[in-house]
Amino acid sequence: MKIVILDRKTLGFDVSVDVFSKFGEVVSYDITNANETKERIKDADIILTNKVYVGENELKNSSVKLICITATGMNNVDLAYAKASNIEVKNVAGYSTSSVVQLAFSMIFYFVQKLSYYKKYVDEQNWQKSDTFTHIDEPFFELDKKRVGIIGLGEIGQNFAKKATAFDCEVVYYSTSGQNSNTLYKSVSLEELLKTSDIISIHAPLNEKTLNLLKYDELNLIKDGAILLNLGRGGIINEADLAKILDEKEIFCGLDVVSKEPIEENNPLLAVKNKQRLLLTPHIAWASVEARKRLIEKVANNIEEFLK
Repeated sequence: MKIVILDRKTLGFDVSVDVFSKFGEVVSYDITNANETKERIKDADIILTNKVYVGENELKNSSVKLICITATGMNNVDLAYAKASNIEVKNVAGYSTSSVVQLAFSMIFYFVQKLSYYKKYVDEQNWQKSDTFTHIDEPFFELDKKRVGIIGLGEIGQNFAKKATAFDCEVVYYSTSGQNSNTLYKSVSLEELLKTSDIISIHAPLNEKTLNLLKYDELNLIKDGAILLNLGRGGIINEADLAKILDEKEIFCGLDVVSKEPIEENNPLLAVKNKQRLLLTPHIAWASVEARKRLIEKVANNIEEFLK
């Protein structure tokens, strides 16, 4: 049994993948370019991929029997060709919920508490020059009683809602599929959510209903001082429109995802003038140490089930 890991680097070298050795020979590549995939998997029985695309061109005439996606999204595999070729495809879900929600709240506190401003104030040696014991020139706020609007109330959205409730926030949600009937929280229209929420957090998949869900007109509905987060998928917010609104209106935005990753040099978000209103992180929400260990365990379980 030969197992090929196509993009080992995406799992982080601080977590071990030794568990896969019990299934057979393991060949691991840190990164695989598109023109290398076909050659690397031709004699593999099982392949592991996170973001390396695997389609008909790569799989044709190979010995691959199982594709393990080291993520939840399955858009990097040609599922129709795999099914037609009797190749099983398994992904992993539910491993990163706590990690994603933790980053969402980190972003909220970053903006609400004005931590960037106050750290800079102290780092630039201004506190010791103060004529009072404190410095509160940049107002900050409490989360209590704030309205939190969640776009996409799946597993991650529900976990975020539970933790927002613990901070005594009022939670409302908008179902992007229109099929969520959760009664723990109030369901509202997208327009009402955008107009009335103090914090808006996106935890939705990217599909035909959510692509460019928030364009200029929708973003302009968000009230001054509100915080917008996207820890779902890039492409849900139109990035050119977001860059424009951040320089026109005092709203704050935390993004862990963009439409093309890694972010491109010409992405309009990199040219935002009011940089204090934008916090960008490089798609890290899913990747706490604990989450990546759970991910590897679940992939190993998928292989074990397949072999049985």
